[in-house]
Amino acid sequence: MIALEQARLHLEQLGLTQSAAMLDSRLQHATQKELPYVEFLVDLLRVEVAARRERYLKARTRLAHFPFHRTLEQFDFSFQPSVDERLVHELATLSFVTDGANVILLGPPGVGKTHLAVALGVKAIEAGFGVYFVRAHQLLEDLRQAQAEHRLERRMRVYLAPKVLIIDEFGVWPYERTAATALFALVSARYEKGASVILTSNKPFAEWGEVLGDAVVATAILDRLLHHCHVLNIRGESYRLREKKRAGLFGGLLPPQEVMKPPTGSGD
Repeated sequence: MIALEQARLHLEQLGLTQSAAMLDSRLQHATQKELPYVEFLVDLLRVEVAARRERYLKARTRLAHFPFHRTLEQFDFSFQPSVDERLVHELATLSFVTDGANVILLGPPGVGKTHLAVALGVKAIEAGFGVYFVRAHQLLEDLRQAQAEHRLERRMRVYLAPKVLIIDEFGVWPYERTAATALFALVSARYEKGASVILTSNKPFAEWGEVLGDAVVATAILDRLLHHCHVLNIRGESYRLREKKRAGLFGGLLPPQEVMKPPTGSGD
């Protein structure tokens, strides 16, 4: 017993807290199975490795600021046949991240754009890449304010640090020209750095000039985003609309307040 307590103490001193906590049970398991010493050691260390990876994933996921947790396995490709499933699974290999390429998901509200963006972000975290999620209107307002206060360069580091930056719901609201120029600075800096952007938008590229209030800036942003880019156009019914139909909340027409409501939550 003294040797067991000493072993536990040493494990704790080495920072192997999970191994220390599981020492008794894994030792009992090894005794019952008559495992060789080396297999017992491997088993004990496997517990520690698994615990550390779980803590790492939880911490990285928390820092990513996802609005919800979604995986590709949860995406209903049968409901959205317009989605190129082969391309989505290719993107899930994360070769676009290592290549410094971007992903743009276009489509009306509620068709699963945000779901796919978050799912790719989760895959990136699992592969060891830093990820940050931000709504477009929050990003542009943050950059606009930072620029007005002459601290844009310092604030920009937050959005340049992650290997994958997810910009969600671009185009829901129009933006000021100063915000557009700040976005151009961010996209240009990430382009030069070879860092990927995943962007979702309900606006076709032809309308980005109107959204940003400057066609020249919009063209410059698109030039950098599309240089190395995968574009997914999603055409189909809203997941939220489907659920409301199933619930019998309305017959065939979408209420006016739903038409005006910007896309939020897990359906997009």
